[in-house]
Amino acid sequence: MDYVFDGSFKGLLTAVFDCFERKDFNARLYASAVHQNSVFGIIHHVNTNDACAQRVWNGLIKRLPATEARKIYVAYLAEIPEIYDQLFRLMVNVFKNGGEVINNYGDADILSVTQTAKKVEREKHRMKAFIRFQKSKDHLYFATMEPDFNVLPLITRFFRERYADQQWLIYDNKRRYGAYYDKRQLSEIELSVLDISSDSVATDSVTLDEQEALYAALWQDYFKSTNIASRKNTRLHVRHVPKRYWRYLTEKQA
Repeated sequence: MDYVFDGSFKGLLTAVFDCFERKDFNARLYASAVHQNSVFGIIHHVNTNDACAQRVWNGLIKRLPATEARKIYVAYLAEIPEIYDQLFRLMVNVFKNGGEVINNYGDADILSVTQTAKKVEREKHRMKAFIRFQKSKDHLYFATMEPDFNVLPLITRFFRERYADQQWLIYDNKRRYGAYYDKRQLSEIELSVLDISSDSVATDSVTLDEQEALYAALWQDYFKSTNIASRKNTRLHVRHVPKRYWRYLTEKQA
């Protein structure tokens, strides 16, 4: 039996609910975007249901420590096709055999979910460190990013607390959505394309403040002046700051 869901976290939780409702304990879960229909295969299309999803999540919270329940959500954000089925089986396992199974790293699903969650958490920490805001003409501080995993939901609280008195936007170019904070509340926004320039008039655009180029130049000069050439260790530097993140760093644009 193939279960096919819409790829959302609530859809994933609803699939677990359907599994117990229908007693399909040998089902395999696939996101609709990657599932290939089989002529002889039996398919159950999961209809995402907020109430059912909440019941499953509440059940997990009762059975698992908060850190382990968070691990499930974090691993889901990896957006790896096979992780959905692994999470599905893990949650079914928890409900059938109790929360203690989460500590059994001999189980392939639990080990994979744990390792995947660690990768996502690592990417989250890098985004928190490497994101650089720029100021627009209308006093909006904005930053773009293209992380390997969908970590935006994991970093918004950090930036909301750190920049509570500023209006800002963090936009994920890869996934075409962003988080916008207006000094009062946080909102999710979707744009077709985020265009950034000094004189752009496109609908989905951000026009840079006239002083932004000066600020960037000053920061680049400061970075150069504090850099000690004789102590340069490129291998160590790249280990801590991989090259794929350099495009976010103002000091690397000089």
